[in-house]
Amino acid sequence: MQLAITHADFAPAIADTARALPARPPAPVLAALKLAAADGALTVSGFDYEVSGQATVKADVTDPGTVLVSGRLLADITRALKPKHPITLALEGTRLLLTSGPTRYTLHTLPLEEYPALPTTEEATGTVAGADLADAVAQVATAAGRDDTLPVLTGIQLELADGKLTLASTDRYRFAVRTIDWTATDTAVETATALLPAKSLTDTVKMLAGADRIRVTLPGQTGVLGLADAARATTARVIDGQFPQYGKLWPARETINAITIVDSGELAAAIKRVALVAGAGRPVQLTVTDGALSLDAGSFDDAQAVDTLDAQYDSGLFGDFTIAFNSTFLLEGITAIDAPNTVLWMTERTKPAVLTGADAKATLDAVAFGGDALQYLLMPIRLSS
Repeated sequence: MQLAITHADFAPAIADTARALPARPPAPVLAALKLAAADGALTVSGFDYEVSGQATVKADVTDPGTVLVSGRLLADITRALKPKHPITLALEGTRLLLTSGPTRYTLHTLPLEEYPALPTTEEATGTVAGADLADAVAQVATAAGRDDTLPVLTGIQLELADGKLTLASTDRYRFAVRTIDWTATDTAVETATALLPAKSLTDTVKMLAGADRIRVTLPGQTGVLGLADAARATTARVIDGQFPQYGKLWPARETINAITIVDSGELAAAIKRVALVAGAGRPVQLTVTDGALSLDAGSFDDAQAVDTLDAQYDSGLFGDFTIAFNSTFLLEGITAIDAPNTVLWMTERTKPAVLTGADAKATLDAVAFGGDALQYLLMPIRLSS
């Protein structure tokens, strides 16, 4: 194998496919990247039996061939090279020579026959905007569980229905749900669900975030999700199991008894301030009155903190309204919503509340409940009297 390629093409291809490499490979060959040169292109592939990544870029190929080299090492080398120099790759026996300007590396190759075949997918089911999918995955991944002993709760569910693609995650204490537009390419598939590991899906969509449209192949008999654009392709194996049904947890609009709108940046800063006396993950109590939102953390027997912000408030049936949340979960929800204002929709102090976003000029009579934007349902914490 021998080829020449620009740093601008080579570096992103290596960085993107290296995302598929496992942190602790079960076999040495799975720590490698496969480089295949032919027909004026270089294809770089990575695979760990769960996730695969593949990038194809232009290259001046003088001698077609395929090699397998250490992925982490190649990624580190590529980051260290000077972008102004083109890169040449040449296979000499069992060694790969990489040259970039005055810099030269000799890399050990691994046996190709031991490398597994990458999974294949069926024809695309539909397409979504690359930026929409990347944003949606990043937002809902916030609520995914981290406990690997409960794999279903570490996933993000993709559900196709009514011409929309809905993503959802939960760790049992909160749910994050976001819906994006879907363009069908296989009209025979009107509904489908798939549960993917949140970390894997987050890593794979980063490869494609800049794509105008992403082709999505929902899992069929193979149990593999496929995402691709013109130059990148990724796959991820689904999680076996039933994702929790969250529809019944969501309050209906007519049951909402209190609504407040508050500046997101000010609310996040206030949570951080009062949480200093209680610690991350401890309860923070919110009390909404006409024109103000008060935050209270700590205990009478220890340090306490109170902070007050301006807020719009519709008192509904209850007048002043008090509810408490895990401070970390509340803060992560505000961050994930990523909007100038945060809207809290509440029914009772012991029932889940829903957080949504709103623009800077939002008013109580103009905000809408539901919709496609991120909805973050958060379980309250019951405090003793």
